[in-house]
Amino acid sequence: MVWQSGAGKCRHGQGSAITVVIEDSPDNVDKKRRRHMRSIFYPLSLRRLHQQCGTKLIATICFILLLLVAFVQIAKQGRAAHHLVVKVVKPSNLNRLDNPTRMVGGVRQLCLQLLPEHEIEELQLPPATPSVVKELQYVTGDQHFAGVQTPSQRLTSFDVKNIMQLHCGWCSGSGFDIDTRDQEFMKSVHVVVITCTFGGGDNLYQPIGFVNATLSKVKYVAFWDEVTKQKQEEAGNIVGEDRMVGLWRVVLVRNLPFADQRKNGKIPKMLGHRLFPNARFSIWTDSKSQFRRDPMGVLEALLWRPEADFAISEHGARKCVYKEGVAIVQKHKATPEEVAKQLDAYRSEGMPEDFRLDGHKALGEASVIVREHTPATNYFMCAWFNEVMHFTARDQLSFPYMLYRLRVLHLNMFPVCTRKALVNSLGHVGKAKPLVNDG
Repeated sequence: MVWQSGAGKCRHGQGSAITVVIEDSPDNVDKKRRRHMRSIFYPLSLRRLHQQCGTKLIATICFILLLLVAFVQIAKQGRAAHHLVVKVVKPSNLNRLDNPTRMVGGVRQLCLQLLPEHEIEELQLPPATPSVVKELQYVTGDQHFAGVQTPSQRLTSFDVKNIMQLHCGWCSGSGFDIDTRDQEFMKSVHVVVITCTFGGGDNLYQPIGFVNATLSKVKYVAFWDEVTKQKQEEAGNIVGEDRMVGLWRVVLVRNLPFADQRKNGKIPKMLGHRLFPNARFSIWTDSKSQFRRDPMGVLEALLWRPEADFAISEHGARKCVYKEGVAIVQKHKATPEEVAKQLDAYRSEGMPEDFRLDGHKALGEASVIVREHTPATNYFMCAWFNEVMHFTARDQLSFPYMLYRLRVLHLNMFPVCTRKALVNSLGHVGKAKPLVNDG
């Protein structure tokens, strides 16, 4: 007997068992292969859903999933684009004239209270403030620009007398060279706003907020070296034949005495009385800031009204010079060794950690300094400059020590918000290029 089913065959013969041989057709083999592949790549839940609901529903679900994936990608791109736009349109501090406020005795007040413009226009320079130092004489003849003080000379310079003799820059007569034309101009200045940039580190920001009538009384002077001049002219700040860039009179300095540009910058900052020998008042502002108030109004508000001869901002974060030293090291603004040497000297000379002056913390922030050029303030600045030359260039470390050693100032330490009212702080643009050798 022979039985056939499809391609299969069944045979039996006499006295033999039945043997079944099944041979699938090519179509059946292909169907089995497809079923096996679907079992791997087509989950059971979807197969059942397919069987129960049909192909259209599966297609709809896949379409919705694709839409969700596309929506997530678009949302991510949108967030990235949003962040990019916020970064581009972030407002700059440049040219802001707002006057911040603070609470005083439960009453909100302006941080800097200036006279009305018509009163500022009428301001005249007052008589000189009485000074405990009557005459200041400068030591010359040393082979180093700032003079090399011995330890005994340093301590002797803190003994206040009617006539003081001390180092105060230009000891050898060489370094920080200024041509004759600029020197003659500087002798004619009586009120000056000073800034400087050496090594091309910062831009020059035009002052704002001044009263036009005071421009005849006040000069804005910026000290540059050749590197800064080149970079500023590339940026569009071209020095004219009159040596002006906007309201700033540029004074070009050659033969800078120090490899450390921070020390070169202390010369205009601290020795303005030597650069402007006939000046009565000066305002120093760091190159990272834009001065935004009328200078005569500032003198009246910070010096004349409170009967002070020196005004500087309190430090915003700390009140202890020793903690400030730790912060300076942590921010890599000076080495641990040089900071330790300076602060160890201050400890050995008795400066307390909680030193305060007239009830106020003595730690200052010196990006803005407003002062009258009296013998006492000039003496203070010379001694402070020497301390910076002797130790680190971080002048906030030496300032409270100088207040501790020299009680010669009629001091106005104004709050941080007043400093913010005086300037728009824009931060340093770049790192100043150092020189090769000290002079």
